[in-house]
Amino acid sequence: MQILIPAVFIGAVAALLGALLGVGGGIIMVPAFKALGLTMREAISTSLAVMVVTAAVSSFRYAQAGWVNWGVAASAAAAAVVAALFGTELMKALSAQQLKSFFGVFLIAVGAYMLFSANRGGA
Repeated sequence: MQILIPAVFIGAVAALLGALLGVGGGIIMVPAFKALGLTMREAISTSLAVMVVTAAVSSFRYAQAGWVNWGVAASAAAAAVVAALFGTELMKALSAQQLKSFFGVFLIAVGAYMLFSANRGGA
């Protein structure tokens, strides 16, 4: 029961940031779930399970507003199915330390890109 209260807070913060900025699952939940004592594999898997709900609700609301480019979404979703199948198999083959290292490098790379990339479009 102790872990459930922080999990509610983590889910709410990640969903808010996910809906607002398109981030949250990995960036917020994985480190937070690790801090709660989950293994790296559990943190990643649990984060993805939660993000299914967040993505569905947010996508529905954005589609209502007319902001979803369905051609891009369908193309990316088709590729995502194949990549997700590959990614889950790859995760099984990597050690917890390798997963943590890859995750950390990924966060640094995304952060650097966001800080130093030129603004290519409006809001």
